[in-house]
Amino acid sequence: MGRLIKYRWQYLLILPAVVLLFLFNYIPMAGIQIAFRDFRIGQSIWTSPWVGFENFSFLHDDQFWIIVRNTLYISVLKFIFGFPAPILLALMINELRHSGFKRFVQSVSYLPHFFSWIVVAYILQSFLTLDGGLVNDLIVKMGGEPIFFLGSEEWFRPMVVSSALWKEVGWNSILYLAAITTIDPQLYEAARVEGAGKLAQIRHITIPGIMPTITIVLILNIPSLIAAGMDQIYPLMNPANMQVADVLDTYVLRSGLQQGYFGMATAVGLISSVIALLLVVMTNQLSRKLTGEGLW
Repeated sequence: MGRLIKYRWQYLLILPAVVLLFLFNYIPMAGIQIAFRDFRIGQSIWTSPWVGFENFSFLHDDQFWIIVRNTLYISVLKFIFGFPAPILLALMINELRHSGFKRFVQSVSYLPHFFSWIVVAYILQSFLTLDGGLVNDLIVKMGGEPIFFLGSEEWFRPMVVSSALWKEVGWNSILYLAAITTIDPQLYEAARVEGAGKLAQIRHITIPGIMPTITIVLILNIPSLIAAGMDQIYPLMNPANMQVADVLDTYVLRSGLQQGYFGMATAVGLISSVIALLLVVMTNQLSRKLTGEGLW
């Protein structure tokens, strides 16, 4: 009680966030039961008839496993390229000595984060469209044949991964830059006295210094392996690239809101959430064993 009184203003400050978290993250969990009910619009969740695991029949559908494969393919590629990229960018920005140029690079790198994916999709369409797109105009002028990027199954995944990297790499590097500033400058001075070069300082001082941050970000990013990102993929998806573009998020949207299969859509979301939880728990335990760092 004494601790509560002592930090009463701090608790009051975070109270609105706790209330919002409870309202929008915990109370809606009652809707999980839709995965086990025959729910229809106009009915109550609590009075809809139970159907057991009937809504999980999609597990026997071959098309569903193609969608799972698409999701893993895109999300793993985004993780492989997107996780180390902000770390490398932060290390490079940290080595810039001109403060004005350093601030300019930071601003330019994280500016795309503030563009919505709809805007990014429009930019991609303007650059990559078959008729009048800048990229195809350059290809034609160089003697090549225009490429239907937006409708190509071969180019869809590279387009998604590269656009995600361009949009988020600068913003994600801010966290690592903040972690670098907490490293004691005397460590670098001692390393220079010992004759260590830039690469040696990065390897033996900077990277170990930000390793706790890297570990936490890694644990938090692991659940993204089953979420390819509907807000990015949906504006770029069309019938020509549907075979490789359809992922779990778009499958849930199409099944639930467009086709009215609310029980099946909820079941897919429930399985995805359970898998994400297991991935976080296992990654956290593995991280604690290997590095001694973890979320809990």
